Amino acid sequence: MTIPGKLIRHAVLVATLLAASSPSLGAGFYSPSVGTPGSLGTAGVANPTNTRGADAAWTNPAGMTGIDGQHILTGAQVIVPSLKFNTKDVTNNAFLPRFRGPVVGDNGGNAGDAAPVTSFFYARPLSDRFVLGFSTTAPLGGGVDYGSDFVGRYVIRDVFLAGVAVTPSIAYRVTDKLSIGAGVSAIYTVMEQSIAIRQGLPDPALDGQVKFENLSGWGFQGILGLTYAFNDRLLLGMVYRGEADTDLEGDVKFQNLRLRDPRLTALLPTSVKISWNNPQWLEAGLRYRLDEKTQVYFNLGWQDWSRFSNNVLSFRDDQVVKLDRNWNDTWHAGIAAVRALNDRSLVSFGLSYESSPVKDADRTLDFPVDEQWKLSASYAWNHSDRLAFSLGATLAFVGNAPLEQTAQRVTVRGDYDTNFLAILGGTLRYEF
Repeated sequence: MTIPGKLIRHAVLVATLLAASSPSLGAGFYSPSVGTPGSLGTAGVANPTNTRGADAAWTNPAGMTGIDGQHILTGAQVIVPSLKFNTKDVTNNAFLPRFRGPVVGDNGGNAGDAAPVTSFFYARPLSDRFVLGFSTTAPLGGGVDYGSDFVGRYVIRDVFLAGVAVTPSIAYRVTDKLSIGAGVSAIYTVMEQSIAIRQGLPDPALDGQVKFENLSGWGFQGILGLTYAFNDRLLLGMVYRGEADTDLEGDVKFQNLRLRDPRLTALLPTSVKISWNNPQWLEAGLRYRLDEKTQVYFNLGWQDWSRFSNNVLSFRDDQVVKLDRNWNDTWHAGIAAVRALNDRSLVSFGLSYESSPVKDADRTLDFPVDEQWKLSASYAWNHSDRLAFSLGATLAFVGNAPLEQTAQRVTVRGDYDTNFLAILGGTLRYEF
């Protein structure tokens, strides 16, 4: 069958429109709270100096040398976001008369969906110097669902991304003061997304849709850590996580397209590949024992989000668009305290700050993140000499995230009335 050049040009136009819709990669983010009391209950501040739980297998492998005997720790948490966009202005920039008219749509309601997250950690001493560890965590993820009537649907209707990491690790006690550790995370990432395609007046009743489905892929991230005890009161911990390439492949499906000729369907892509780099990450922490019951923690870290900024979208093995999100590196810092109430229970509190990876002019609806403040607390108790439980919570305030974004000749301006995450979790710890 011969397809006229005019139809080919029309199909290219559809593909260009699709590329201009900027499939959303920013929904992925690192989470420092991995569902454990020392993490969720201290806003992640205690992670680099964790030497007392099996979760050190992920937070800092070197810390496993502080563990006596086999430890298992398993946790579950639920993330409950509140993400409500407030439209300040929406403009139809169409230059053709038949495309002009008011933009029909709403604010999208609460675009955040609750998500359960589980984790598992294991540590086993192999000798008085070597400790072997293993963990499964969900270190990155996120998503938004604004609905089909959202005014910004030509940028994004909904997106979901989740990553599960399986991490074997090992620690070695060099001296009584210095320990080192290493691990490799194999991260399996899945993603789905839908975007409205404008087909005339900006009205949901006239929209087509493109859906990215069953996107998945593996990536690998190396981990290096050390701990150094200056004395019996002060401990330094440092962790480095390497850059991880993410290459997802999946299906592309179109719905309700008003094509002039059905032969155009054969020219539309059916598969897609999306690529980006999860950033490298360097973090340092201090733990100081004030007295027999109280310890304080400090941390400082950097994440190379400028590397994440470059995203590549390909159809049928041909690169269509390379998107630069203009993201910047971030830094974070925090303080936390742990207080023993008695010989069987303790409480913890944490406060942390993280800078914004993006300026207001470059922020997007798929990942409306601003500078972040996290406030955390937890309560832990020993049920017996071998079995212990904990409950913890974190409130993460992500700012009002003002933005202005244009897609398919519709410009949306606004900010977020509410933009926070509530994270609730519990753990069970067992010592052999």
